[in-house]
Amino acid sequence: MKITFEKPFTYEGETVEGVELNFDSLTGQHLLDAEREARAMGDKSPAPELSKTYQAVIAAKASKTSTDMLIALPAKEFSRVTLAVANFFFEA
Repeated sequence: MKITFEKPFTYEGETVEGVELNFDSLTGQHLLDAEREARAMGDKSPAPELSKTYQAVIAAKASKTSTDMLIALPAKEFSRVTLAVANFFFEA
């Protein structure tokens, strides 16, 4: 799933125009690792799938980018990315 940002975003001197989320590349181990990473970042959500932090870590794994870059996105773009992850978790 390709998410193209409305405006290019600059992170650490590089211009980022969007992210490609490849959910098919994820394994159960990725999900477990993401939960550990989110907890280490201070996330205390009883249901990780509902946590923006956990969703950001999953998005980073699915796009092979850094969680820090995703967290630095403008709020609207960050919300689009995390909503895509939530939809992945809860689609029927």
